[in-house]
Amino acid sequence: MKYEIGDEILVLHSDEEGRVIDILGEDMVMIEVRGVKFPAYLDQIDFPYFKRFTSKPIVPAKPKTYIEDLPREKKPVLDIKDEDGVWLSLVPKFILDDFNDEVVDSFKLYLANHTSSDLHFIYRQLFENAKDFELVNDVAAGKDFYLHDIEFEDLNDKPSFLFTFSLPKPVKGKKEAFDVSLKLKSKQVFHKVEELKENNNPTIAYQLFEKYPEAEKDDFEAGKGSKGGLDLSSLSSKGFNVKYSADRIREHLPSPRSVVDLHIERLTDHWKDLSNFEILTMQLNEFEKWYDLAVQNHLRTFTVIHGVGKGKLKDEIHNLLKSRSEVKRFVNQYDSRFGYGATEIFFE
Repeated sequence: MKYEIGDEILVLHSDEEGRVIDILGEDMVMIEVRGVKFPAYLDQIDFPYFKRFTSKPIVPAKPKTYIEDLPREKKPVLDIKDEDGVWLSLVPKFILDDFNDEVVDSFKLYLANHTSSDLHFIYRQLFENAKDFELVNDVAAGKDFYLHDIEFEDLNDKPSFLFTFSLPKPVKGKKEAFDVSLKLKSKQVFHKVEELKENNNPTIAYQLFEKYPEAEKDDFEAGKGSKGGLDLSSLSSKGFNVKYSADRIREHLPSPRSVVDLHIERLTDHWKDLSNFEILTMQLNEFEKWYDLAVQNHLRTFTVIHGVGKGKLKDEIHNLLKSRSEVKRFVNQYDSRFGYGATEIFFE
């Protein structure tokens, strides 16, 4: 659990601060804001320290001077222009050493989305190629997302930061998903810290990408030249467009996903108007769609995020998997990324 009782928090949609008063589950806490108590999902809140650290102090000044000196378009958080891509930013925490000098103790890591598109991401942090932390979530357009803390001394272990980005809803002409990796060396970061202190900057930033990439034909090159074992009738029944010649079919299919989130909020913006039966039907159709594409592309594993809830969706999926001959086994066990809210499927 990221939060503990008594932690100060920031409500993202209202920008109000409050505190955690109870833990309700793996992904929900009870919070109190200005005397009002209500539950909140973890993706609806964040720690307030980044906002406090990067906000400009309000200083009494003449309106004319204030407008000229602090234009509304100017961002005080990072030395990054608007619409300048997606960045991994490190906010240092300083302490005093035995000689009363300021030294970096740790960093808070943020994913800064300075684009006009919401992004879905899978994040993995590795030490010497061994996975240390993993997270799956979304970052809204123009927002920063807190990832985790990392000790300064851990930079000696050659950390790698791996991201898989995708759009919450596929867009024609854009890549279905793509990977970005970043490796940090302690010596390089140390020099960055010295520059940061000299220039009085609040953070160290590394650009991950500038613009979301366009789709390329090479993305499907492995599947060209033959049907490659694709069951076109099966794919067509799941909603994929297969009205192309066999040697071009993969060019017009989305890339398979190893992880698919079936939360209804990700499937439609109008889910509040749907009945429970309609919601379940839409979720199962989405499952069948990506499950079939995973099978056709011979993925070894396929993870379905169904949430915990009352378990109806999970039970329906498990019943379907029991009758699939290509399924070797499936497990619904605790995972640090999803709690008990996902099922991992292993294929023959």
